[in-house]
Amino acid sequence: MQIEFMGGAQTVTGSQHLLTINGSRILVECGLFQGRRQESRERNQSFLFDPAGIDTLLLTHAHIDHSGNIPNLVKRGFRGPIYATAATVDLCEVLLRDSAHIHEQDAAYLSKENKKEGLPPVEALYTTADVEAALPLFRGVEYSEAVPIAKGISATFQDAGHILGSAGILFEIEENGKTRRLGITGDIGRTKQPILRDPNRLRELDIMLMECTYGSRLHPHSADATEELAKVIRKVHQRGGRILIPSFAVGRTQTLVYMLHKLYIQNRIPDLPIYVDSPMAFEATQIFRRHPECFDREMQRTFLRDRQDPFGFARLKYIRSAEQSKELNDLKSPHIILSASGMCEGGRVLHHLIHTLPSPENMVLFVGYAAQDTLARKLMDGDQNVPILGHMHSVNCEINVMEYFSGHADQNELLEYAGYSSPDRLEHVFLIHGEPDSAAALQEKLEERGYRNVHYPELGETVEI
Repeated sequence: MQIEFMGGAQTVTGSQHLLTINGSRILVECGLFQGRRQESRERNQSFLFDPAGIDTLLLTHAHIDHSGNIPNLVKRGFRGPIYATAATVDLCEVLLRDSAHIHEQDAAYLSKENKKEGLPPVEALYTTADVEAALPLFRGVEYSEAVPIAKGISATFQDAGHILGSAGILFEIEENGKTRRLGITGDIGRTKQPILRDPNRLRELDIMLMECTYGSRLHPHSADATEELAKVIRKVHQRGGRILIPSFAVGRTQTLVYMLHKLYIQNRIPDLPIYVDSPMAFEATQIFRRHPECFDREMQRTFLRDRQDPFGFARLKYIRSAEQSKELNDLKSPHIILSASGMCEGGRVLHHLIHTLPSPENMVLFVGYAAQDTLARKLMDGDQNVPILGHMHSVNCEINVMEYFSGHADQNELLEYAGYSSPDRLEHVFLIHGEPDSAAALQEKLEERGYRNVHYPELGETVEI
């Protein structure tokens, strides 16, 4: 067995892990790398392997840092099946089309700016046509059902509790007369979170590839976070400002809408308009409505039993057209805008930032993790001047970060997850999808608990087992 770490190694974006087993080449994840614009473009355009040589692709969930480079993979020769849960397949159809649209729009805008300076046009990373060529390759699978994917290899998808349809993948492998259980966690969700069920952990593994995004941090208690969100909204409303929440269109947006709905009906926040400005978020929310089988008991009891819509209420409006989106920037009274993307690397949120950053009464509220060198990370780190669409903009508004709303397990939850595989059995632990400080902290904790061979692989590293 050979494992090659082709993306998501020593970083939190661009996940790609290549397994070679019994002569089959199996890729797990095919995400977009997000960071400095030029570096991102170069890394996303090129693969560290031959796409035409990949037999099968498996996908843990639909977020773009895990799925977003699939159109390029197909364009460059991949023709095998793409296995994912049914909800992930539905979400990828929306996310990949939207991603292509954003790439096309950004390329058109930057080409227009380049033309003014006599520079050549910018080509989109991939197009809608590339997405349409990839979609027929998707194959929906059910949770907890073993799927034969190659000689001597079956894969079972278990609910990861991260976003709708997310999964950890258990590979049961017969190779050279030996049977092994290899688990790739995907992004691990959190317990007792709104909407989704708690993670169904992969158990008694021999080899584990484990995400470590929050390997060095602990999340605040949920009750405190709910009241903190209410206090933030009341504060900004009182000073007459706008709250802009850059939010991933899938998962984070639906969680926030759910919580804002509860705060609204409990009269804990002012009666102010709330806008979800993302066509992709609207489409993704429609998919949430189609997959109640993924919801937890509270969601079933509180909303579905009483036939209430958890993702829609009196003060909430979904914005779909570009014209409506532009009109939001003319609003003078207090309001909330949720807009993609969460890392501020593209989409309508960039235009909202341009109109939000200059005014001290406004707030940009971050509710999740942002990778190194993304615009969101620069704002979180306190940069006073940031580049947006080719121009520098001063940051005069308040920047706030609430990590509770992250969909990633924290250090204690990661250690609990690992505990479902005994140190005596687990031969290798590879920490992926995390930055160095997070990996180092989690590695130390795992080794204290007796786990051996805990490794933080480099990009392009190959391991023989």
